[in-house]
Amino acid sequence: MPGYLTTHVLDTARGTPAQGMEIVLYRLENGGRTELARLVTNADGRTDSQILPEADFTTGSYELEFHAGAWMDATGVAPESPRFLDVIPIRFGMSQDDHYHVPLLISPFGYSTYRGS
Repeated sequence: MPGYLTTHVLDTARGTPAQGMEIVLYRLENGGRTELARLVTNADGRTDSQILPEADFTTGSYELEFHAGAWMDATGVAPESPRFLDVIPIRFGMSQDDHYHVPLLISPFGYSTYRGS
């Protein structure tokens, strides 16, 4: 099976998908990073397409950047200055041609992630 990457963002404070959050994918190489994709979550908290589709998949080191602060501002989460969580970077490796799913569970003061399916 060719590899690909997906994500899903859930608002654990409200118990709903996190619609409208911008996510940026970077490939990490030689101490730098290259932007590969920039997507926004849909009503289900997922992106409309794979973040890294099969045709572009390569094993290696990556970073997903979740723009949580701007999303909280846009969805009416009580403002604070500065926000405790703003941009959340998650660095991870993909070592096999497989489906990698990196979800984000978020609230205004915490988040967690894992390798999903």
